[in-house]
Amino acid sequence: MHHNTLYRNNADGTFTDVTAQAGLNEPDAEHGPLWSVGGVWADVNNDGHLDLFVTNYLNWAPSKEPECLQQGKRDYCHPKYYRGTPNRLYLGNGAGSFTDVSVASSIRAHIGKGMGAAMADFDQDGLADIFVTNDKLANFLFRNLGNGRFEEMAFRAGVAYPEHGRDVSGMGADFRDIDNDGLPDIFFVALENETFPLFRNTGKGYFTEVTNRKRLTELSRSMSAYSPGMYDFDNDGWKDIFISRGHVQSANMEGILEISQHNTVFRTLPNGSTEALTAEAGLASQPPRRHRGAAFGDLNNDGRIDVVVSALGAPAEIWINESAGAGHWLALKLEGTSSNRDGIGATLKLTTKRHTQFNHATTAVGYASSSAGPVRFGLGEDDVADVVVIHWPSGTRQRLENVKCDRLLIVKESPSQ
Repeated sequence: MHHNTLYRNNADGTFTDVTAQAGLNEPDAEHGPLWSVGGVWADVNNDGHLDLFVTNYLNWAPSKEPECLQQGKRDYCHPKYYRGTPNRLYLGNGAGSFTDVSVASSIRAHIGKGMGAAMADFDQDGLADIFVTNDKLANFLFRNLGNGRFEEMAFRAGVAYPEHGRDVSGMGADFRDIDNDGLPDIFFVALENETFPLFRNTGKGYFTEVTNRKRLTELSRSMSAYSPGMYDFDNDGWKDIFISRGHVQSANMEGILEISQHNTVFRTLPNGSTEALTAEAGLASQPPRRHRGAAFGDLNNDGRIDVVVSALGAPAEIWINESAGAGHWLALKLEGTSSNRDGIGATLKLTTKRHTQFNHATTAVGYASSSAGPVRFGLGEDDVADVVVIHWPSGTRQRLENVKCDRLLIVKESPSQ
């Protein structure tokens, strides 16, 4: 039966399964073993220990699987045939173990069909909030109340559904500031004819959908996708969006639906609009596939973000970013002292002569994926960051000045400046 596993890094090239001793594999009393899709590391109570939010999908068992046909061929069944399940939240105890606080935090009270989850402090109160996409159900936005409890407020915040108000097949998500106003926005992907919604954070406790304004409605309508990531691929100071594409249906539907697809980059233009690059970005150089997860990082240390993508029934793909004329860049590797070791949840503001932009430290990006690594900024023509301000989860505020770019900078948390 499906279950989760936690492997502890032994720092010698080996790992040890510590799931049981960490307290992470107890079945749900009502739902039994849960089908988990992804996890979000965040310090939800700012005690310096990372906590774990686990996204759970459907209540599924082979013995109860119905037979579903499309065009006379057997295929995957629609999510409506299965019961939803609750997500889980585990608090890190700082000694290699966790405590399940799903009930006490109110997370367990909300039954969904979770596929993707991402973390950001959307209301700027210093606490990590979590957005969850649900498959053919309303999304969740769990606002951290700071007292060990969360409030689900997706409807009130305007992110439960796209503006057309219909259920969509919510897949992976990213929760990051794409318009450089200092407020994290929400982007997630779905299937063909559902579009890929982009919600702009107003800073007033709610979001407005700007999918059509950014041309994403027309660009994404014919696409199906799983794993998005908001990164500045050409280092011009504006985040773009990579999406791993492929339909949810099985290979039995090839020729009836466009099951296998090429990946795509939505490039942010200087005027704030968007263009879709597939062949132009070199992403059609390999056969189309049923792509799923995507992980992001600078694999060859040249300052440009590369992507690793998984595919069903096919080898993983490594896409090396060779963007010509890419601008300057800066990567900041955070080391927490009072905050958690990796500084997850820290927010950063970077200012140059031409740009002011924002990012935050998180590993929760896309679908069934995790992307570790430093916090990255593209600087365009500027080769110096005039000011970098870091707000650590502990509340410490740290300021750096005249930072030379085109390098990886290790920043250790120090007292407020």
